[in-house]
Amino acid sequence: MVRSARSDDSRRLAEIHVASWRGAYQGLLPEQFLRALSVDSRHEWWSRRLTALEKGGEILIVADSDIPEGFAFLGPCSDTEGEIYAIYIDPQRWRHGLGTELLGAAERALHRGGFGQAILWVLEGNQRGRSFYENQGWRPDGALKIEEIGGSQVTELRYRKNLGDQGDHESPEGTFKDGTMPETENQPRGSNADRCPNWRR
Repeated sequence: MVRSARSDDSRRLAEIHVASWRGAYQGLLPEQFLRALSVDSRHEWWSRRLTALEKGGEILIVADSDIPEGFAFLGPCSDTEGEIYAIYIDPQRWRHGLGTELLGAAERALHRGGFGQAILWVLEGNQRGRSFYENQGWRPDGALKIEEIGGSQVTELRYRKNLGDQGDHESPEGTFKDGTMPETENQPRGSNADRCPNWRR
């Protein structure tokens, strides 16, 4: 089941956030940095974010018995492009189809918001994540950027997908028309950079 995130999800989102970074980025980001990630700090961040989303932003969660097992943070990047700023699944639930379900829901939400295309960013060395996106029809468009994360410089690649073929399906709750790893970052360089909120803040 995919639904909108609620304020009482903030602690669980923080746990997923930290666990997924440690699981996905081992060997890609400094070990000391990953060990130092704090659930309490992320909890504070998510508590603020859930009560003060940027205009057009959405946070979806994929849940098992209403308990979040993953989240997607999405919204506008330009007038015509949406962006998936982040999508993470609890590592203990990897390979259960939750990522596919959640990504599909995020794509449809962006399409319903009027966006014909969507972008996301992924670490160049994140082969698991890149394969996942490519299997879902996303492709690198040639753009890249260098970021510093945890004191280490990393390269991120921009992936893109045409959302024109997204279907609409009513959800049981009627909130999202849907029954529905790995960095997916934001802030592309260029004229639209200031329109893409930095979700790390």
